[in-house]
Amino acid sequence: TMPVQKDIIRGQTAEIRCTLKRGGEFADTRYTIRYFQSDGKGLLRNDNGTVFKPNDRYPLTKEVFRLYYTSLSTDRQTIDVYVEDSFGRVQQLTFSFNNEKAENKEKSSATVTKVLKDADN
Repeated sequence: TMPVQKDIIRGQTAEIRCTLKRGGEFADTRYTIRYFQSDGKGLLRNDNGTVFKPNDRYPLTKEVFRLYYTSLSTDRQTIDVYVEDSFGRVQQLTFSFNNEKAENKEKSSATVTKVLKDADN
């Protein structure tokens, strides 16, 4: 797992690469993903372009996927991402970003990788 970037500027997008690691293969297991933003303002979307609304659940149909967080504020930003299986088990990941002034940081996408583990482990 690569560490998550600590700084982001308004308008910058961070790419978050995710892999769902299952603890076993269970028939008809379904996964959903949702997020909540406790600090700052931004947008989270998946790799097919769906912009997530806070606390709404979206089906997770791939084991390898990407999320894109775009900063919309100059404040500190924190998002919690939740992956839940059809048995009610939840894995939470928290991403925090500090504001960095645009003149101190070139405007480019950053890449991070997170491995989401099934609650069976």
